[in-house]
Amino acid sequence: MTARRIATLLVASWALAATASAHPLSPTLLELKQRDDTGVFEVAWKTSVLRVPGSDLQPKLPGHCRALDAMTAIEEEGSLRRKWSIDCGERGVLDSEIGFSGLGPAKIDGLVRVELSSGRIVRGVVRSTEPTLTVPTADDTGSVFLDYLRLGFDHILGGLDHLLFVFGLLLLVEGTGPLIKTITSFTVGHSITLSLAALGLVRYPTRPIELIIALSVFLLAVELTRQQRKRPSMMRRWPWVVAMGFGLLHGLGFAGALAEVGLPHGEIPVALFSFNVGIELGQLAFVFVILALQRLMHAVVTSIPRWAEMIPLYAMGSLAAFWCFERLAAVLAG
Repeated sequence: MTARRIATLLVASWALAATASAHPLSPTLLELKQRDDTGVFEVAWKTSVLRVPGSDLQPKLPGHCRALDAMTAIEEEGSLRRKWSIDCGERGVLDSEIGFSGLGPAKIDGLVRVELSSGRIVRGVVRSTEPTLTVPTADDTGSVFLDYLRLGFDHILGGLDHLLFVFGLLLLVEGTGPLIKTITSFTVGHSITLSLAALGLVRYPTRPIELIIALSVFLLAVELTRQQRKRPSMMRRWPWVVAMGFGLLHGLGFAGALAEVGLPHGEIPVALFSFNVGIELGQLAFVFVILALQRLMHAVVTSIPRWAEMIPLYAMGSLAAFWCFERLAAVLAG
């Protein structure tokens, strides 16, 4: 077996271990919307119904703000949304810290969105190391760029379905030139639909797209398990065309993640560009790790049995099939 197939075994084992050890939890979202020109804000706090046992996640609001009414809870699909109102007086929320406590034990990130009566929107990503953000008096382009760059980078590295598809492309294509062409086609494809969807030029149902993304991973796994034939399949003859087509669908999946936090008022081009760059950096980091692993394995192991070669490919296909059934059930239930 070639070194790249041996690397397959290791990466597939990592993928299954990651899936078995933890269910990916959605980030928590805290939204504040100012009512007219007063110091009153409508607060909405959205969390996943799944949580780490023993964690105590709580929103962190400015100390000078007081609650005006009791919190009401609305259960949505897979999430819980809580709503209430606060009065922050003449000070408002500018130069104040907003975020969460308990992000570390909850093992998730947080998204903060503040909409002022002027129409200005402040958004940011908070983590256990930086659990709050300070609402600036004016948008900081540099801060927006770094926040959305990090958001895109984290999203692609946390998206096992996207990574497995890229991983499958690495196994499908032989040669450096065709590999670069194929990965570039995938990048162009998802960049196009990500931009169009994020700008509201394309509207689509999220659940069917997630189902098709899982199906793309399954079809790629099936192709990798097939023996070489006299007349190669379209996927092997024109892998860059297939990568472009599925890339368009994966871009819609990326746009769904971006929709959770939205784009900052007045900084839309910067945020959209940096989010896309973050995705590409994460994708490149993953590709470089796989290629480095292949080189390392080539120096250590020369061959293993054919049956062992098939294990990771069937594991990849089985995981993708599970996602297909899981997401199909969500589509039918919706």
